[in-house]
Amino acid sequence: MSITPQREPIMPKLRAENIIKMLKKGERVDNRGLYDYRSISVSIGIIGKAEGSALVKLGGTQVIAGVKAELGSPYEDRPNEGVLQVHAEFVPLASPSFEPGPPNEDAIEVARVIDRSLREPRAIELSKLIVQPGRLAWVIYDDVYVIDHDGNILDAGMIASMIALAVTKLPKLEISGESVKINREVKETPLPLNTLVTTVTMGVLGDILVVDPSLEEESVLDTFISISVDEKGRIVGLQKKGLKSITPKTLDSAVEIALKKGEQVLSFIRKVISSPQEYMKW
Repeated sequence: MSITPQREPIMPKLRAENIIKMLKKGERVDNRGLYDYRSISVSIGIIGKAEGSALVKLGGTQVIAGVKAELGSPYEDRPNEGVLQVHAEFVPLASPSFEPGPPNEDAIEVARVIDRSLREPRAIELSKLIVQPGRLAWVIYDDVYVIDHDGNILDAGMIASMIALAVTKLPKLEISGESVKINREVKETPLPLNTLVTTVTMGVLGDILVVDPSLEEESVLDTFISISVDEKGRIVGLQKKGLKSITPKTLDSAVEIALKKGEQVLSFIRKVISSPQEYMKW
């Protein structure tokens, strides 16, 4: 099945002008400050057959991340490391602009940014996922599904992925000689993590930065920057989207904001994974 690609619903001109006018005054239509996130809520363990899963609601945006572990061959150039693969899918019911079929460029971009954000700081200790060096290793699949789109899919997907990975328990392995079988009835080994990571996405309007842009704000902004931050206070990734350039001064401000807001989001993630039983609800 195929349909004609559709953009986001057209916003009335007066509404768009009002949003821009308010942003220039340091105000937002939903009464947030320029650097404020929308409310974040989490439910974990919502996919029973996954090794780890999380539903994240960021304002009106909802994203599910599910982690699956399988046995496979390590990459030839990394024979002593396990494998991480991130995939993203924009479910058509989430937005009129999402269409059935293979992941589009936006979904691929989200998956790649999440992947790089995890890979660069070695958030997962892949060397501990080797079962038989050069032959057999755990392959970790992080599948991200957008089920309701109201802006800033990347940050919601990153938070969901990080929490899902942090609560993942690997199935027990039954090893007999060279034979290795997975016993999914027993899940007891946590995924080895080195650090937690999140992204902080900002819309750019001239020299004004807008943290966690909503769908309406995304519709009137044409430049965005996403900065990946880990809990060691390091910038571990940066992604720009849009044709307009960003001045060095604006970039410096974005980095400063990302470090501050990133720590707030990481504190929330730590709170969730330190008391997972409190978030095991739909």
